[in-house]
Amino acid sequence: MIQLTRFNGSQFYLNVTHIELVEATPDTVITLANGKKYIVRESADEIARQVRLFYRDISMTAAIPRPKDETIE
Repeated sequence: MIQLTRFNGSQFYLNVTHIELVEATPDTVITLANGKKYIVRESADEIARQVRLFYRDISMTAAIPRPKDETIE
């Protein structure tokens, strides 16, 4: 999830896997796969940066070796 800011200053977290489109119109409009739209203060470039960091973080997490759970065979 990434943290974003509405124009009224309130912040929220958005699940990046639901993002369909990010537009600069000049306001930044995020359209989700279900058609819902959010207008946020962050630029489209900033959102793209946060999404890249999100996927980099989960990719790095997946690469960390986990101890084998001995209860599962």
